[in-house]
Amino acid sequence: MNHSSPSAPANDRSQPEKLRLSTKLAYGAGDMGAGITTILISFTLLIFLTEVAGLDPGLAGTVLMIGKVWDAINDPVIGMLSDRTRSRWGRRRSWMLFGSLPFGLSFFLYWLVPHFSADPDLNKWILFGYYVLVSIFFHAAYTAVNLPYTALTPELTQDYNERTSLNSFRFAFSIGGSILALILGVVLSQLIPDPKQMYVTLGGICAIFSMFPLYWCVFGTRERYQTPSDPSNLSLVSQFKIALSNRPFQFVIGIYLFSWLALQLTTAVIPYFVVSWMGRDSFFEVALIVQMVAIIMLFVWSAISRSVGRKAVYFMGMGFWIIAQAGLFFLPRDRTDVMFFLAVLAGVGVATAYLIPWSMLTDVIDLDELNTGQRREGIFYSCMVFLQKLGLGLGIFFVGQTLKWSGFIASAGSTTIPEQPDSALFAIRMVIGPLPTLFLIGGLILVYFYPLSREVHAAILLQLYERKHKAAVKDAE
Repeated sequence: MNHSSPSAPANDRSQPEKLRLSTKLAYGAGDMGAGITTILISFTLLIFLTEVAGLDPGLAGTVLMIGKVWDAINDPVIGMLSDRTRSRWGRRRSWMLFGSLPFGLSFFLYWLVPHFSADPDLNKWILFGYYVLVSIFFHAAYTAVNLPYTALTPELTQDYNERTSLNSFRFAFSIGGSILALILGVVLSQLIPDPKQMYVTLGGICAIFSMFPLYWCVFGTRERYQTPSDPSNLSLVSQFKIALSNRPFQFVIGIYLFSWLALQLTTAVIPYFVVSWMGRDSFFEVALIVQMVAIIMLFVWSAISRSVGRKAVYFMGMGFWIIAQAGLFFLPRDRTDVMFFLAVLAGVGVATAYLIPWSMLTDVIDLDELNTGQRREGIFYSCMVFLQKLGLGLGIFFVGQTLKWSGFIASAGSTTIPEQPDSALFAIRMVIGPLPTLFLIGGLILVYFYPLSREVHAAILLQLYERKHKAAVKDAE
């Protein structure tokens, strides 16, 4: 059987592997839908469930937790299945092609507020069940398209810098999609005063915009590097053990988990902070500033990483982000100008959380291939996301329960914003300030000790090339 292999050593600086711009654009477009859906769910779903659908914060947090935990459970299953898939569309793109419609439909169902009973208490519990089912449906569809997509990166190129470039395009489209969704939120919130109608309109438009870029990615890319391997003799638990035995992978998991816990906690509680603490009518502007700065800084950090490496970039970005998170706790209620400035600083740091951990993961997969002779992108990506989503689910549940225990008053669909007690305001400030700061510091510690430098990765690729070259010569004899 013929094996795909690069035509020159992957670390040969005189002959760097280059992908066409059209391939990078098509690949990047595949994450636009994820950016649109993730930003709206992260920033608005919790406050939508409490302020529009009428659930109390405890139930709303439970909905999000169940969705995340289910999301974590189905990740390794779909990751393993995509590793084993063989079709005319490749291992990954076939999942993206056929999962796109359920992905868009399930997202739209999130933003409906159906009325089931005249009894308010019964209606509340049936609504809770409805949103739990929708959440399970959506996260299954999301995983079916997004996990194979993320596992596609190392199958397009083996070049260190090209992988970082690919992730720049990926997150440019992802953050671009999130900016589009936030701009629509700003516009529609001004045009449509009824919150229920506004969210249904926003959800419908964004569902459509989330599906079609997936087709661009499917038809505009081609999986070039596939090492044929049959992991069917290994159970899912066995493959997880192998993945977790990879020491650099343990570091990447921790870095990713700390970075995204800080981001997820902030996005979940920032609407409450902006509305209840700062006294503003809309939170979309703050989210928009963070995302717009982040998309610009993606390309800046990518360029800087070529000179100083990923670890240095992560340290610089986290420095800005820590200042922003810590500053929010001490922010006076009348200093909106400082709030917007801190949003800019946060965007500078958030870009590194998007870019660096995913770029590190592709290097870990190469190390695993060197050690085992197999490429298990799906298992590594799903294992990483499994642990991340499990942590995020518990984190979101914690936010909902904290708001409930602190005496937070939900408006339950009313257009009047209630005045929150001091206990609720203090809880909001703690969740948005000190807690994310601690997670970011934890990520910095792990990055400092991360063992795969650019030079180590180049040596890994050289050994892989030599092994494949010898196999090709042997097959030709």
